[in-house]
Amino acid sequence: MSDSAADDWFTALFQDHADAVHRYLLRRGAGPEAEDLTAEVLTVAWRRRADVPAGAELPWLYRTAGFVLANHRRKGRPVPVGELPDEPDPDDPALQAVRDDQVRRALAALSVRDREVLLLSAWEGLSGVELAAVLGIGRGGADAALSRARARLRESWATHA
Repeated sequence: MSDSAADDWFTALFQDHADAVHRYLLRRGAGPEAEDLTAEVLTVAWRRRADVPAGAELPWLYRTAGFVLANHRRKGRPVPVGELPDEPDPDDPALQAVRDDQVRRALAALSVRDREVLLLSAWEGLSGVELAAVLGIGRGGADAALSRARARLRESWATHA
């Protein structure tokens, strides 16, 4: 990719997705650090632009944002953007953003993975293909994970109603 093409690609990526990444981080409790963490995610995207799949940029950015946020929380200091953990932080502060006690209790009873699958689908509006990309699994696996998570949420809702 030429320097000009890379600059154009990044400009489009920033314009199309920076706000979504920022909201993703805010909903996961990044608070006042969300802006800096968004910049770190976009820096990773720039450095690893060859790895960002065309047409699936936003799911790739969400996955990276999860890693950057987990790394940031674990270290309690600025995150070197070249280092990403293998798994996102299992303590999901997105639950704190939900104000309804019944919803919070029902979500809290789910596994970390079920919560993440449901929130990526409901809050971030990801399609099956995008959800698969964020989770690092195939489309069929993502559909199955979402279906199972929804079923467990229904059970949890009935228990906490």
